[in-house]
Amino acid sequence: MDTKAFKRSLHKSEQYHRTGFGHDEAVTNLLQFEYNSQLIQQIRENGYHWQQENVTIRLAEAFGFCWGVERAVALAYETRRQYPQERIWITNEIIHNPSVNQNLRDMGVEFIPVQTNGQKDFTVVTQNDVVILPAFGASVQEMQLLNDKGCTIMDTTCPWVSKVWNTVEKHKKVDYTSIIHGKYKHEETIATSSFAGTYLILLNLEEAEYVADYILNPGETAQERQQRQADFLAKFAKAYSPGFNPETDLVRIGIANQTTMLKGETEQIGKLFERTMMRKYGPAHVNEHFLSFNTICDATQERQDAMFQLVEEPLDLMVVIGGFNSSNTTHLQEISIDKDIPSYHIDSAARIGPGNRVEHKPLHCDLTITEDWLPTGPIVVGITSGASTPDKVVSEIVAKIFAIKNTPVATLGSC
Repeated sequence: MDTKAFKRSLHKSEQYHRTGFGHDEAVTNLLQFEYNSQLIQQIRENGYHWQQENVTIRLAEAFGFCWGVERAVALAYETRRQYPQERIWITNEIIHNPSVNQNLRDMGVEFIPVQTNGQKDFTVVTQNDVVILPAFGASVQEMQLLNDKGCTIMDTTCPWVSKVWNTVEKHKKVDYTSIIHGKYKHEETIATSSFAGTYLILLNLEEAEYVADYILNPGETAQERQQRQADFLAKFAKAYSPGFNPETDLVRIGIANQTTMLKGETEQIGKLFERTMMRKYGPAHVNEHFLSFNTICDATQERQDAMFQLVEEPLDLMVVIGGFNSSNTTHLQEISIDKDIPSYHIDSAARIGPGNRVEHKPLHCDLTITEDWLPTGPIVVGITSGASTPDKVVSEIVAKIFAIKNTPVATLGSC
């Protein structure tokens, strides 16, 4: 499918929208009321630092809502105002934050149901309905289906995600395989791979090293090559395009990424494959076998850089706030864990209490409850939040920490 031609055609449709409807001021006021926090603004203005009796709060200098998320949420709210009576669907969570998604449900925005086999049931959508595409985007197949139905589409896809789509389309145009650093089940990566031609999705540097070794050592004999190929396909089942053949489809490769992955790891993977192709084909021919474009999201990078800076300070513990299915939040948690700082990933203030207890999600584990999570005596608490987390959620958690430590929060200003 010529995905570029389809996008051009879709963008010309009167039923397709990527900008608002003129309700900017009303929506901005509503978003500020629902998601902003006077408390967090005070802490920002105080150098991202606040000490009150025996509690010191250190905020990362970049955290919370990014521009792309703010834009997506604002467009969703505008869509509801523009179509007050129509039935409105959204193809997935607008962003990975439970409170924001619940607010949309409360506004009457319905989520496309998912069947037991994991497939979305688009039969519920009719021609007269309005459908919102979330910040992560939607697959080209979903967009085509909605366009064919003739329903109204509001596309809130983050421009950084669209930039990655353009990159894999460039790979496809010159018959390069797209190596996508991401999670193959994540909706953003599903959308990105739908715009690619031949692709392989790699979760981390370890998987990339396996692929690099395969490129350099595919096997000596026909039997060895056949076995290595079978092992390869078994290892990456569900993470490659239909008909993928590692023996022929890893000759010319290009790098892309899910925008919320760790910047440093994406860069390492790119450099690894560049070195691999140089060893395989020689320095003079590396450009004939390897392409790389910078598709790392600025907001993701800024939040990761701020986290690296924060964990260099003396901290007693770190609180990482964001949806449990938020990739960029999980990577922030990894940074604190790598520094051996006790880290608690929570999605809302409701996870704290009663008493000095917290329900949190350790890295790659199920939810767990920890008692006495805040130490006695003076403490320094580092706090960051993922790009889908409103300031108001952060302020509610800060207030609970002060309450547990018996530190009045009223003097800090309204939450």
